[in-house]
Amino acid sequence: MVATIIHGPEVAEQIKKELREKIAELKGRGVTPGLAVVLVGEDPASQQYVRNKAKGCEELGIYSRSIILPVSTSEDELLRIVDELNADPAIHGFLVQLPLPKHIDENKVLMRIDPEKDADGFHPVNVGRMLIGNPQFLPATPHGIQEMLVRSGNDPEGKHVVVVGRSNIVGKPVAAILMQKRKGANATVTVCHSRTRDLASLVRMGDVVVAAIGSPRFITADMIKPGAVVIDVGTNRVDDPAAKRGYRWVGDVDFENVKEVASAITPVPGGVGPMTIVMLMKNTVIAACRAAGMHS
Repeated sequence: MVATIIHGPEVAEQIKKELREKIAELKGRGVTPGLAVVLVGEDPASQQYVRNKAKGCEELGIYSRSIILPVSTSEDELLRIVDELNADPAIHGFLVQLPLPKHIDENKVLMRIDPEKDADGFHPVNVGRMLIGNPQFLPATPHGIQEMLVRSGNDPEGKHVVVVGRSNIVGKPVAAILMQKRKGANATVTVCHSRTRDLASLVRMGDVVVAAIGSPRFITADMIKPGAVVIDVGTNRVDDPAAKRGYRWVGDVDFENVKEVASAITPVPGGVGPMTIVMLMKNTVIAACRAAGMHS
């Protein structure tokens, strides 16, 4: 068996088509959705994400603003910028890219973001709403994973989903989303992490495996049940002298070997990444619709 490849750009294009119609409707009412991203420091993966976000906005006709700050930026200065974006009517959604430098309290920054403009869905109000099944904004990457599963014909309903990783950005929210009593969810979810005993045997039980641990090629073929669906969230930069830039991006899954066992798998790059961008756009459009008194 060789796995079907779930191509992120193809699934993202379906969602973009839906968003274009909604954006045209908004513009017909004189509203251009606006998204801002604040990046502190020079993390290469974050820089790439910001570039892709700006490109995605341009493609859809969303107003985009990137605020790039030096790593030395103080917490007070960052909070001031958050306050300005909260008050700016041209910005319907924004996010502060994580991780932040150690001298800045991430929780303080996330708490300062207006929940109505929280494009990443990380504010405690939005996390709580997600958990009780009444979401305002869902986090972009976990929601993108759900859309990939459903739109590729791998609906998680009734299946055992094993999530490897318990971060607030991917692991915990994707578990919360997929266990909800609603369409496109209704899964039985197990969350594994660095302290899980006999992790391999638990992962092998998964009908769907979501790998989000930030460790290159950690999930190997012997950890995957034959016919499982594998979603690789990892973006790890590894040295590669043969590559043009001297490095390349790989996932948390040993793609070449796992694809011989799985029934479907996402590649890196070209898998979850494009979905994260498009779901961020979707949250921005939802926020713009709400601000305009329109059904989102």
